Amino acid sequence: MSINLNNLKKAYIIGIKGSGVIAVVEILHSMGIEITGSDTNEKFFTDEILQKLSIQYFEKFSPENIPADTDLVIYSTAYNENNNIEFQEAKKRNLEMISYPEILAELFNEKYGIAVCGTHGKTTTSAMLAHTLKEIGVDPSAVIGSRVINWEGNALSGKGEFFVAETDEFQNKLKLYNPKAIVLTSLDFDHPDTFPNFADYKKAFKDFVARIPKTGFLVVWGDSVDTLEVSKEAKCQVLTYGFNEENNYKITNYKLQNLKQFFEVSYSDKSLGVFEIQLTGKHNVLNACAVIATCHKLNLDLEKIKEGLASFSGTKRRFEYIGERNGAILIDDYGHHPEEIKATLKGAREIYPQKNIWAVFHPHSYSRTEALLQEFSQSFSDANQVIILDIYGSARENFGKISSKDLVDLINKYDRDKAQYIKTIDEAVEFLRDKIGSEDVVIAIGAGNGWEVAEKLNEK
Repeated sequence: MSINLNNLKKAYIIGIKGSGVIAVVEILHSMGIEITGSDTNEKFFTDEILQKLSIQYFEKFSPENIPADTDLVIYSTAYNENNNIEFQEAKKRNLEMISYPEILAELFNEKYGIAVCGTHGKTTTSAMLAHTLKEIGVDPSAVIGSRVINWEGNALSGKGEFFVAETDEFQNKLKLYNPKAIVLTSLDFDHPDTFPNFADYKKAFKDFVARIPKTGFLVVWGDSVDTLEVSKEAKCQVLTYGFNEENNYKITNYKLQNLKQFFEVSYSDKSLGVFEIQLTGKHNVLNACAVIATCHKLNLDLEKIKEGLASFSGTKRRFEYIGERNGAILIDDYGHHPEEIKATLKGAREIYPQKNIWAVFHPHSYSRTEALLQEFSQSFSDANQVIILDIYGSARENFGKISSKDLVDLINKYDRDKAQYIKTIDEAVEFLRDKIGSEDVVIAIGAGNGWEVAEKLNEK
């Protein structure tokens, strides 16, 4: 559907605390549109943003919440006619309705839209790109799926021509966007509840890159056969990046020093210089190279690109330092796919080669755990000890054929006594509380609320 945003005065939002939804709220609010909305009473980082913007919201769903003079109802895709009374009420009143991904696509499609997609790295890469564009001074708009530390929020509502969006393949929302350029960071099978197999999953990305106009461009990770296979569908200029020799943007002279990463990037054998980032792990060097390639293609100032990247502090829940307990370092990470877990733990091992690394993993969704069980069991090689919590069911599913014990058994089959099953967050905190010391690093990993392990251990 298409709506005229210029005539919009008053919008009501069902599921206003969603991490993606809040970014759209910030942009609409900056356009002078009056916003109200509702959600559950669970506390998120988004509560702070709503309070900062002085937006009124209800912490329960009720038909009376929706103002009589609402022009538009925007809803999170977690809600529908069957599970939400406000959704039913809006239908009954014949109010104009649009989903969060659809309104995001409307805003994105009006500008020079740069879509960042892929199985992993899209949050960090889109945030890093938007931050760098902001530092360069082109005043971009952006919507990121996590809180960006430099902004204390996850949106930019700029007046410039560029709009950077982290675009999600779940439920194939990619088809809503008309990007002028795309960054494709990676491809591994995911979202088995939407895509029956890897071929179907890949097809969503193939269809997406085929939508880039001939005048646009695709920046793609060139060290992967799967991303390169997808890139063949593009009708525009394709620019590859990575560590391999044949990439257009090639990373060389990598070094890790004082917890910062330094690397050189050359384009067509001509050096663009040495870059530095504050983030850990070589996967973040790749993310930074994608940003460099995009900004370079847009003819932006190289020195300002370097400054922008060096000043980027990362996003929340991406290898985020939480604090210490008894001298043990506490870290939180959002990794919820085997490849992400591997990258996170590899980065940790590079920084803390001598320490005892505890990975506390909160599996996210039964279907993902079942589909990738074998891969999950092989993803903890850089951890010394592994704790697996009960599977986080998510809003989409609350039971499945697989359990956390199945994953523990499989890990221990390959690496005896490495993993143990601890049912709840509080039990894991109790177990670790007095066990950890200055030789340990505890990394809470997962897309559920396993982050509470690190936070609770950090409590004085």
